[in-house]
Amino acid sequence: MIKLLKIAVFLAVAIMVASMIGCGNNGTEDKSITAFVGSASKPPMEEAAATFEKRTGVKVYLTFGGSGTLLSQMKLGKTGDIYIPGSPDYMIKAERDGVVPTANSKRIAYLIPAICVQKGNPKEIKSLTDLMNPNIEFAIGEPSSVCVGLYAIELLDYNGLLDKVKLAGTCKTYASSCDNTAALLGLRSVDAVIGWDVFAAWNPATTAAVMLPAGKLPRIAYIPAAVTYFAVNKENAEKFIDFLVSPDGQEIFRKWGYKTSEIEAKAMAPNASIGGEYKLPPGFITLIK
Repeated sequence: MIKLLKIAVFLAVAIMVASMIGCGNNGTEDKSITAFVGSASKPPMEEAAATFEKRTGVKVYLTFGGSGTLLSQMKLGKTGDIYIPGSPDYMIKAERDGVVPTANSKRIAYLIPAICVQKGNPKEIKSLTDLMNPNIEFAIGEPSSVCVGLYAIELLDYNGLLDKVKLAGTCKTYASSCDNTAALLGLRSVDAVIGWDVFAAWNPATTAAVMLPAGKLPRIAYIPAAVTYFAVNKENAEKFIDFLVSPDGQEIFRKWGYKTSEIEAKAMAPNASIGGEYKLPPGFITLIK
């Protein structure tokens, strides 16, 4: 009888301990989610995550960087509840690499390629051809891993300027992410960057955007979001994406200068395509001498 009682007590304690471990501290499970986010959406994404946590109690851990670099990290570590690259190009790669389900992403906001210059545009840069002026130094994102760098190459390629820019030697550096590309203007490291139109809204005290004629723009980007195959908290991940595309989430993006409807984006370049994937030209190595 005593032996049976000891066994019963042992089992009761074991069940209690297991229950405590399963629930975490104070009997509550971990509801947090992790999102790997291309930094093309960094300012509004930080605000959106903070708002979502305040409303739901769900913490969103954001990892920012170049979209390609983040994708490699997710594949290697098989981690991340959500992938939010800075352009559809990298979502297509994520689908192809088995990181997210095919055709399962939602569009959050649109991005228009532009020439971003120092506030006041002291070098009077008005066009892509001005970037070949020997008195001008400019930068782009790393084309092989940063969405805005890939679009910069596409933009120059479409307008027949790739070889001319390389010959001019005015592209001086590659940045490792979208926010680092934008930051070069604030640091006065360069006169211009080929970036997104929203860079001016990120840093209005240091940056202005020179919009390009509609006929010069081959493609408009958008920011997609999808729950990954690695998701641990799939339900909360889906809720966060739903918040991003909700009226309240979209208002946050509009506040930071983003266009949130296709109609609004297409008005900037009616003949430009939206979506798809651009691949670097065969034999392309670098713009930097």
